Amino acid sequence: MSRLFTSLLNLSLNNRGSSVDLQEASRIAALRAGSQEDFDWMVEQYTPMMYRLACRLVKTRGDASDVVQEAFLKAYRGIAQFHGECTLKTWLYRITLNTVANQNRWWRRHRKQECQMEPPAGAEFTYPEAASDRPSALDGLLSQEAQGLVQRGLARLDEAHRTILVLREMEELSYEELGDVLHLAPGTVKSRIARARAALRVEIVAIAEHEEAAFPAIDLVK
Repeated sequence: MSRLFTSLLNLSLNNRGSSVDLQEASRIAALRAGSQEDFDWMVEQYTPMMYRLACRLVKTRGDASDVVQEAFLKAYRGIAQFHGECTLKTWLYRITLNTVANQNRWWRRHRKQECQMEPPAGAEFTYPEAASDRPSALDGLLSQEAQGLVQRGLARLDEAHRTILVLREMEELSYEELGDVLHLAPGTVKSRIARARAALRVEIVAIAEHEEAAFPAIDLVK
Protein backbone atom coordinates (compact mmCIF):
# COMPACT_ATOMS: atom_id res chain seq x y z
CA MET A 1 0.00 0.00 0.00
CA SER A 2 2.83 2.38 0.85
CA ARG A 3 4.55 1.79 -2.49
CA LEU A 4 1.26 2.15 -4.34
CA PHE A 5 0.56 5.46 -2.56
CA THR A 6 4.04 6.72 -3.43
CA SER A 7 3.58 5.85 -7.09
CA LEU A 8 0.17 7.47 -7.28
CA LEU A 9 1.40 10.51 -5.35
CA ASN A 10 4.37 10.95 -7.65
CA LEU A 11 2.18 10.70 -10.75
CA SER A 12 -0.25 13.26 -9.35
CA LEU A 13 2.52 15.63 -8.28
CA ASN A 14 4.31 15.38 -11.61
CA ASN A 15 1.11 16.19 -13.43
CA ARG A 16 0.67 19.29 -11.25
CA GLY A 17 4.31 20.36 -11.50
CA SER A 18 4.74 20.15 -7.73
CA SER A 19 8.08 20.80 -6.07
CA VAL A 20 7.67 17.63 -3.96
CA ASP A 21 10.36 15.25 -5.21
CA LEU A 22 10.57 11.46 -5.23
CA GLN A 23 12.49 11.20 -1.97
CA GLU A 24 10.05 13.46 -0.13
CA ALA A 25 7.08 11.62 -1.61
CA SER A 26 8.52 8.42 -0.20
CA ARG A 27 8.92 10.11 3.21
CA ILE A 28 5.32 11.31 3.11
CA ALA A 29 4.13 7.80 2.29
CA ALA A 30 6.13 6.36 5.17
CA LEU A 31 4.82 9.02 7.56
CA ARG A 32 1.25 8.32 6.51
CA ALA A 33 1.91 4.64 7.10
CA GLY A 34 2.92 5.43 10.69
CA SER A 35 6.71 5.09 10.46
CA GLN A 36 8.20 6.17 13.79
CA GLU A 37 11.64 6.36 12.20
CA ASP A 38 10.46 8.85 9.59
CA PHE A 39 8.55 10.88 12.16
CA ASP A 40 11.72 11.08 14.28
CA TRP A 41 13.58 12.22 11.14
CA MET A 42 10.97 14.93 10.52
CA VAL A 43 11.27 16.19 14.10
CA GLU A 44 15.07 16.32 13.88
CA GLN A 45 15.03 17.92 10.43
CA TYR A 46 12.45 20.65 11.03
CA THR A 47 12.64 21.50 14.75
CA PRO A 48 15.29 24.25 14.24
CA MET A 49 13.22 25.91 11.51
CA MET A 50 10.00 25.77 13.52
CA TYR A 51 11.62 26.94 16.75
CA ARG A 52 13.36 29.83 15.00
CA LEU A 53 10.05 30.94 13.46
CA ALA A 54 8.13 30.58 16.72
CA CYS A 55 10.76 32.58 18.65
CA ARG A 56 10.29 35.47 16.26
CA LEU A 57 6.50 35.50 16.64
CA VAL A 58 5.65 34.68 20.29
CA LYS A 59 6.49 36.29 23.59
CA THR A 60 9.09 34.02 25.16
CA ARG A 61 11.39 31.14 24.30
CA GLY A 62 9.30 28.95 26.59
CA ASP A 63 6.23 29.80 24.53
CA ALA A 64 8.21 28.98 21.39
CA SER A 65 9.11 25.55 22.75
CA ASP A 66 5.44 24.94 23.58
CA VAL A 67 4.47 25.98 20.05
CA VAL A 68 6.91 23.52 18.48
CA GLN A 69 5.75 20.63 20.66
CA GLU A 70 2.09 21.39 19.92
CA ALA A 71 2.81 21.78 16.21
CA PHE A 72 4.46 18.37 16.00
CA LEU A 73 1.57 16.85 17.91
CA LYS A 74 -0.80 18.34 15.31
CA ALA A 75 1.44 17.04 12.54
CA TYR A 76 1.41 13.55 14.06
CA ARG A 77 -2.37 13.59 14.32
CA GLY A 78 -2.88 15.09 10.88
CA ILE A 79 -0.29 13.30 8.74
CA ALA A 80 -2.85 10.79 7.48
CA GLN A 81 -4.77 13.68 5.89
CA PHE A 82 -1.65 15.14 4.27
CA HIS A 83 -1.52 14.11 0.61
CA GLY A 84 1.60 15.93 -0.54
CA GLU A 85 -0.23 18.90 -2.03
CA CYS A 86 2.75 20.97 -0.86
CA THR A 87 6.19 20.24 0.58
CA LEU A 88 6.63 19.02 4.14
CA LYS A 89 8.41 22.28 4.89
CA THR A 90 5.43 24.33 3.71
CA TRP A 91 2.98 22.11 5.57
CA LEU A 92 4.93 22.44 8.82
CA TYR A 93 5.25 26.20 8.37
CA ARG A 94 1.44 26.36 8.11
CA ILE A 95 0.96 24.27 11.24
CA THR A 96 3.52 26.33 13.17
CA LEU A 97 1.90 29.63 12.14
CA ASN A 98 -1.53 28.33 13.13
CA THR A 99 -0.18 27.23 16.51
CA VAL A 100 1.57 30.59 16.99
CA ALA A 101 -1.72 32.38 16.27
CA ASN A 102 -3.50 30.23 18.87
CA GLN A 103 -0.74 30.91 21.42
CA ASN A 104 -0.90 34.66 20.84
CA ARG A 105 -4.71 34.66 21.13
CA TRP A 106 -4.41 32.81 24.43
CA TRP A 107 -1.82 35.32 25.63
CA ARG A 108 -4.06 38.28 24.77
CA ARG A 109 -7.05 36.70 26.53
CA HIS A 110 -5.07 36.02 29.71
CA ARG A 111 -3.10 39.25 29.70
CA LYS A 112 -5.07 40.88 32.51
CA GLN A 113 -4.91 37.80 34.72
CA GLU A 114 -1.16 37.55 34.24
CA CYS A 115 -0.27 41.20 34.68
CA GLN A 116 2.80 40.24 36.73
CA MET A 117 4.38 39.04 33.48
CA GLU A 118 3.95 42.43 31.81
CA PRO A 119 7.00 44.66 31.30
CA PRO A 120 7.21 47.73 33.57
CA ALA A 121 5.23 50.81 32.58
CA GLY A 122 6.97 52.67 29.79
CA ALA A 123 9.12 49.69 28.86
CA GLU A 124 8.86 48.27 25.38
CA PHE A 125 8.75 44.53 24.80
CA THR A 126 11.06 43.10 22.15
CA TYR A 127 10.64 39.69 20.63
CA PRO A 128 13.51 37.31 21.35
CA GLU A 129 15.84 36.30 18.58
CA ALA A 130 15.97 32.59 17.94
CA ALA A 131 19.25 30.81 18.45
CA SER A 132 20.33 29.83 14.95
CA ASP A 133 23.47 28.87 13.12
CA ARG A 134 22.01 30.46 10.01
CA PRO A 135 21.68 34.24 10.35
CA SER A 136 19.18 35.77 7.96
CA ALA A 137 20.14 37.97 5.04
CA LEU A 138 18.63 40.89 6.94
CA ASP A 139 20.88 40.21 9.94
CA GLY A 140 23.90 40.27 7.67
CA LEU A 141 23.07 43.75 6.43
CA LEU A 142 22.58 45.36 9.83
CA SER A 143 24.76 46.27 12.78
CA GLN A 144 23.79 44.81 16.14
CA GLU A 145 22.26 48.13 17.17
CA ALA A 146 20.24 48.36 13.97
CA GLN A 147 19.09 44.75 14.34
CA GLY A 148 17.70 45.63 17.75
CA LEU A 149 15.88 48.61 16.26
CA VAL A 150 14.34 46.44 13.55
CA GLN A 151 13.31 43.80 16.11
CA ARG A 152 11.58 46.45 18.19
CA GLY A 153 9.86 47.80 15.11
CA LEU A 154 8.64 44.31 14.23
CA ALA A 155 7.28 43.88 17.76
CA ARG A 156 5.06 46.94 17.23
CA LEU A 157 3.48 45.63 14.01
CA ASP A 158 0.20 43.77 13.85
CA GLU A 159 0.48 39.99 13.60
CA ALA A 160 -0.21 39.76 9.86
CA HIS A 161 2.47 42.31 8.94
CA ARG A 162 5.00 40.85 11.37
CA THR A 163 4.40 37.30 10.12
CA ILE A 164 4.87 38.03 6.43
CA LEU A 165 8.03 40.08 7.08
CA VAL A 166 9.54 37.40 9.29
CA LEU A 167 8.84 34.78 6.64
CA ARG A 168 10.25 36.91 3.82
CA GLU A 169 13.14 38.81 5.41
CA MET A 170 14.31 36.39 8.11
CA GLU A 171 13.17 32.96 6.97
CA GLU A 172 13.96 34.06 3.39
CA LEU A 173 10.98 32.37 1.76
CA SER A 174 10.39 33.07 -1.92
CA TYR A 175 7.20 34.76 -3.09
CA GLU A 176 5.99 31.39 -4.32
CA GLU A 177 6.69 29.75 -0.96
CA LEU A 178 4.96 32.62 0.84
CA GLY A 179 1.90 32.13 -1.35
CA ASP A 180 1.85 28.41 -0.53
CA VAL A 181 2.32 28.91 3.22
CA LEU A 182 -0.20 31.75 3.56
CA HIS A 183 -2.64 30.60 0.86
CA LEU A 184 -2.22 33.86 -1.07
CA ALA A 185 -2.01 34.71 -4.76
CA PRO A 186 1.39 36.04 -5.96
CA GLY A 187 0.04 39.56 -6.47
CA THR A 188 -1.45 39.58 -2.99
CA VAL A 189 1.84 38.41 -1.49
CA LYS A 190 3.74 41.29 -3.10
CA SER A 191 1.21 43.92 -2.05
CA ARG A 192 1.11 42.65 1.55
CA ILE A 193 4.89 42.65 1.78
CA ALA A 194 4.98 46.20 0.46
CA ARG A 195 2.42 47.33 3.07
CA ALA A 196 4.24 45.47 5.84
CA ARG A 197 7.59 47.04 4.92
CA ALA A 198 6.00 50.48 4.85
CA ALA A 199 4.49 49.88 8.28
CA LEU A 200 7.84 48.68 9.63
CA ARG A 201 9.58 51.75 8.25
CA VAL A 202 7.08 54.00 10.06
CA GLU A 203 7.66 52.19 13.36
CA ILE A 204 11.46 52.22 13.05
CA VAL A 205 11.50 55.92 12.19
CA ALA A 206 9.28 56.64 15.20
CA ILE A 207 11.57 54.70 17.54
CA ALA A 208 14.73 56.22 16.06
CA GLU A 209 13.37 59.77 16.29
CA HIS A 210 12.21 59.24 19.86
CA GLU A 211 15.64 57.97 20.90
CA GLU A 212 17.60 60.15 18.50
CA ALA A 213 19.11 57.00 17.03
CA ALA A 214 20.38 56.51 13.51
CA PHE A 215 17.91 55.01 11.07
CA PRO A 216 19.19 51.65 9.74
CA ALA A 217 20.64 51.99 6.24
CA ILE A 218 18.68 49.13 4.67
CA ASP A 219 16.38 48.95 1.68
CA LEU A 220 12.96 47.78 2.84
CA VAL A 221 11.04 48.44 -0.36
CA LYS A 222 12.29 45.81 -2.83
